[in-house]
This record gives sequence, structure tokens and C-alpha cells, in this order.
Amino acid sequence: MKNRIFLIALLITIVTPTIGQPVVGAAYMEGYLPMLEGKRVAVCANQTSMVGMTHLVDTLIVRKVNVVSIFCPEHGFRGEAEAGASISSSVDAKTGVPIVSLYGKNKKPTPEQMKGLVFDIQDVGCRFYTYISTLSYVMEAAAENGVSVIVLDRPNPNGYFVDGPVLDLKFKSFVGMHPVPVVHGMTIGEYARMVNGEGWLSNGASCELTVVPMMDYTHRTRYSLPVAPSPNLQTDEAIYLYPSLCLFEGTAVSVGRGTQTPFQVYGHPSLKTGDFYFTPRPIKGVSENPPQKGLECRGFDLTDYARQMRDSINSFNISYLLTAFENFPQNQTEFFTNSAFFDKLAGTDQLRKQIFSHRTEAEIRASWQSQLDEFKQMRKKYLLYPDFE
Repeated sequence: MKNRIFLIALLITIVTPTIGQPVVGAAYMEGYLPMLEGKRVAVCANQTSMVGMTHLVDTLIVRKVNVVSIFCPEHGFRGEAEAGASISSSVDAKTGVPIVSLYGKNKKPTPEQMKGLVFDIQDVGCRFYTYISTLSYVMEAAAENGVSVIVLDRPNPNGYFVDGPVLDLKFKSFVGMHPVPVVHGMTIGEYARMVNGEGWLSNGASCELTVVPMMDYTHRTRYSLPVAPSPNLQTDEAIYLYPSLCLFEGTAVSVGRGTQTPFQVYGHPSLKTGDFYFTPRPIKGVSENPPQKGLECRGFDLTDYARQMRDSINSFNISYLLTAFENFPQNQTEFFTNSAFFDKLAGTDQLRKQIFSHRTEAEIRASWQSQLDEFKQMRKKYLLYPDFE
């Protein structure tokens, strides 16, 4: 396995960190700039790839790095596309560097596109958030073409716990490629090390991987993202609730797309419980055709609960799903409007079947606990920072 970690001592950085805040890997340019000298470099990045107030691509170009292409994930290079929207390849207007979309038909770089590669994207720590799938495809292409990958590490805002069902590979998809739980509790650099170390790339290959770590980070750290990672995750509260609420995307229930509080609320026009009401409306570039568009939904505002999560609650919450299902109109077969997608998000069809069978939360949790315990043990091998336990 070709994993390398730069355990960098105190270096001169190009930004002055806020006291008590982690310093991201991208700030330690002395740790990776020498590896880019004389190379044609591709950068996998989006709007979160900031070094202080400057985008990584702009920073590298100023430092005379030969950036010849930009790979962008779901939501695009500037993060302006809503979830699932088609992303076209183009040219960055500011730098003139060609942009290659890795979302849509071309999820994996072609041999012609592969060069020395730097990956710097802010993740949110959930299996179904597709940036880690893009990372896996990039690593796979690199392994196949003898290209090295440098991952500039960033904090995981949900990195303080591990929970949820572990993916059954029968349900492998772009919203879940590897046998990890819904909340994996790893930074993107740690996750890359696991993908490489466990032989999860095609044919069990591994790529030449360098992770440039952060300073002043532990898995107990609560981190407020300075840049929204996608159009519908605009607040800390939405990011904390995202692991639990995203499963509703395979149901008839709205998670507030088309409102000012996406992933902070949930509801449905026919839900028989809840004291909060909202009406999804089209929002250009964010949610142009949201579920339950124009219909008043009844449900719950979880914003205050999310703030408690930040301080004391370390779990993936399935009570929202159970509550919504039990209070849905009598024809509950209409609850799962896209069963196949729900199963891909859950990583298994067991959760959906358990909900239909009216299993309790305790029974459902017990069903995935043994696999979760096994994952936690495996995870320890790849951690770069002190754990939350």
C-alpha cells in the first residue's frame, strides 16, 4: 500500500488561523508544493477549496504551479448547481483553466485526463454525500494510470461519532460505494487512507497517496464550515441534521428544499402530526423543482434540536423516519415513493422493511450494531487525529 502522511511540524503558513480552529492541510504549502514542481497538475476542487480568503487554484497558480485542469464534483466548481443537476465541462473564467466535470456520465477521469492530482474538497462525513465517491473514482483512475494523489485534509463537521447501518455492497451506487456506516466519523484524508488500505479500488489496487494533515484538529472538534459545501447545506444546523434527514429523499416527505431552511425541517401535506408548517417554492440554482412544490406541508422544525446535537448528541437519528411513517396517511405504501433510492441511501433494504414492520428504534439499532462495531475497529487503523473516544 502506497500511503504517505506528511506529519508536518510547525511551518510558516499563508494564513493566520483563528485560535482554537483547525488549520487545514491546504495551508501547509511547504508540505506539498515541492511534489508539484515541474509537473502538469490537475486539481479536484470546488467552492470550499479555500486557503484563507483565496481559492486553492488561484493560490497554486500564483505559486507558479502548472495547473492544467480542474476536476469538479457534484454541484460544480463554484458550487452553484443543485443536487443531481447535470454538470457540464467548461473553462474557469477567472484563470482560463479547463474544468472537467466528474458528475454525470464522466464520474471517473479518463486516462487522457489524469495528471499529478491534488484533491481538496470539504466533506460533511456522510456516506451518501457524493464527494467521497468522487474521491474514490479519482483514486481508482490514479491507480490505473500510475498517477500520485495528494489529499489536502479538512475537518469533518460530523466527525465526532460513528453510526447507522453499514452498506451492503448489493446496494453499491454513487451515493454509497463502500461498506461504511451512514456516519463514518473520518476526515476525507482518513477516508482516502481506508479506501486505499482496504483494497476497495477496482481489482484491489492502491494508488500512491499522500495526505497532508491538519493542525489543531481532533475528532472531538466541533467545526463550523466557513463555506457552504452545497446549495442546500447552508448552515451548521443543516449539516448536523443531514445524516438523519437525507433518507427522506427516497420518500414523499419534504426536507425543506425550496425553503430558507433546507435540511432543518421535514413535513408533508398529509402528515398527521407536527406543529410547524412550510410551503416549498422554486429557488433558482438551489431547488428549482422541490418536492411538494406549492403545497403547505405539516411537520417539524428541528433547528433547535440541531444545536443540541452540536453540544451533546452523538447519533444518527431514525426517530424522524419512524414518526413520519406512523403518521402518514393510511396507505403507507405511498410513503416510499422511490424505494430503490431509499435503499441506496440506507445502504440496505432492511431498514425500509423494518419500518414497514413497525420495528422499534431499539430493535432497528440492534440489527446493525455488530457490523458497526466491526467498522469502528477497522476505522482505528486509518485515523490521523485523536479520536472522540
